[in-house]
Amino acid sequence: MTRAEAADLPDTGALRTPDRLRRRASRLLSQLTMRSDRLVGEGLARVDARTWHYAVLASLQEYGPGSQAELSRRSGIYRSDMVGVLNELAERGLVERAPDPDDRRRNIITISAEGRRHLRRLDKVLDDLHDELLAPLSPAERDQFVRTLTRLLDHHTRAS
Repeated sequence: MTRAEAADLPDTGALRTPDRLRRRASRLLSQLTMRSDRLVGEGLARVDARTWHYAVLASLQEYGPGSQAELSRRSGIYRSDMVGVLNELAERGLVERAPDPDDRRRNIITISAEGRRHLRRLDKVLDDLHDELLAPLSPAERDQFVRTLTRLLDHHTRAS
């Protein structure tokens, strides 16, 4: 395709990206991450939630109650940010805080019944958003893509 022919096409962003950048997995992952973060962030905002809310509720549902430090490690949320996230969730009645019987200086966080219901709603919202994000892929390609990303992440997580 000549430059003149390309100039007549709508600007999709891909036409102006040099091939050597489009062949770099790191660049593609970075670009997709930005778009995914925006899609998910905006989608969750429409239901008055944030990605961190989901991460904490999912962690509590899957692994059970935990301290703020445990939740930080499980979810990848910085400990300094965790207090604010937990405050938001507690104000909405989605989590409960109770003193740790073994160490009264810290709290144990538990998901509430309302938190479990909210998590199920967020699962549905995220399922729909992921369908939108992965729309060009067949179900088999989506499964393979997630398995490949998981394998890469697990490898680099173990390495660090």
